[in-house]
Amino acid sequence: MFKKNKRISLLQYWTSRYLLTLFIGLAIISLISATWIRHTTFENRLELMEFLADETVYRLTDATNPNNGPINGIPGFIGDRQRFNMKEIDPILYVVDTEGNILTSNRPVPPGSAKNVAGLLDGKEGTKEIKDGLEPEYVVKRKIENNNELLGWALVMEKKENLTRVNQAYGQLAILIGALALLGWIAIYFLSKRLANPIKQVAEAAKHVQEGNYAIDLPQDSKEKEVYELVSSFKNMANKLEQLEKTRTELLAGVTHELKTPVTSISGLLQAVRGGVVTGQDAMEFIEMAMVETTKMKTMVGDLLAFNHFAVDAIPVQIESVDINQLLQDSVAQWKVMQEDEHVKVDLHLLEQPVLVQIDIVRIQQIITNLLTNAKQAMDKGTITLTVIDKGETLSVMVKDTGHGIPLEDQAFIFERFYRGENKKYTVRGLGLGLPLSKMMAQSVGGELRLIESNPSGTHFELVLQKATAL
Repeated sequence: MFKKNKRISLLQYWTSRYLLTLFIGLAIISLISATWIRHTTFENRLELMEFLADETVYRLTDATNPNNGPINGIPGFIGDRQRFNMKEIDPILYVVDTEGNILTSNRPVPPGSAKNVAGLLDGKEGTKEIKDGLEPEYVVKRKIENNNELLGWALVMEKKENLTRVNQAYGQLAILIGALALLGWIAIYFLSKRLANPIKQVAEAAKHVQEGNYAIDLPQDSKEKEVYELVSSFKNMANKLEQLEKTRTELLAGVTHELKTPVTSISGLLQAVRGGVVTGQDAMEFIEMAMVETTKMKTMVGDLLAFNHFAVDAIPVQIESVDINQLLQDSVAQWKVMQEDEHVKVDLHLLEQPVLVQIDIVRIQQIITNLLTNAKQAMDKGTITLTVIDKGETLSVMVKDTGHGIPLEDQAFIFERFYRGENKKYTVRGLGLGLPLSKMMAQSVGGELRLIESNPSGTHFELVLQKATAL
């Protein structure tokens, strides 16, 4: 038994993943920023200690100092530490002689400090890390000289922990990162909601379509190209499904009506003969009329079956090389035999020389017959003109009539299956499969059937056929 997967909303799905990505990114930025702040603070405070050491040496060796010698001038100077902006750190300042004896300091000297300070005097200036004690310290050493004579050393010392302590900066960084996370979450939420809303609307519309309700209302004002295409495609699909459903309903009603009419006529005619209502010659005429109705019904059923077979490529075609002139002459002659109305004439213009085309004879004759029949139905009297034109690798059979033409609003749908224009719907029986079936037959032999022009003066169709390949 399969376990049903738990589904979550698109808004929740993308928001949670965007937030996870955001938090990971902010965590990395926070780590890098904290490291950079710690390093920058450490460097700045070391520079501040070096400045303090340099300033001490400068004050003690300044030629304008009225005090003679360093000892008398140091205490007052060292006591004024606020001048050096030492609020974050509180370094120890030692002034020692060349032997390492502490001459003065900015705070009381603990026992043993003189020995430790003396151990730092290696004759070199600079900044050095000391790891002898429990906590690492940094010391800045500067020489005190007068007229190139070494008088002593200025030492500035501070614990490493104090140099790298940046609690306030970390707090500010945390506030900044928190604000960015909040703004990011809000932006992600609304962007995800904007993306999820049209998809949710499409999903709801799909449920309505599934229930047979094609009257859906989807906004098409989305600025995102993909979302706009999704909504537009869905609306077009819904409209197409609605049209197909309407066509299916009309087809069912049309087929029922068109087949019921000849069946009713046949039944009535035969009942009249059987019941003795008509006898003799009248009975024979009734039987002939029943046979005509039977033929019409057989033709409609045949068209319907043929169309369905062609729609699924179930009918094979037999391609052979045929003289186009002879084919058209035979097709027109067969069609004329079936016509009782002599008010419509066919004018045939053939090629001067025989040209072979690759076709299925039966299918092309069906197409010609259908075009001639449609042309006849479009006019009470007149002329149908068939003209063959050589176009190089193909031949075009032009079929023109002088009928009333196809209404402009119907022209785009004449090759749609089961479509019947208003002019034919109530005057000519049929299923609306003649032209769609003819077009499919033409395409099955590598040709094409298209409407060239139609207006109140007549209609012009073109049948394109492939020439036979020379051996």
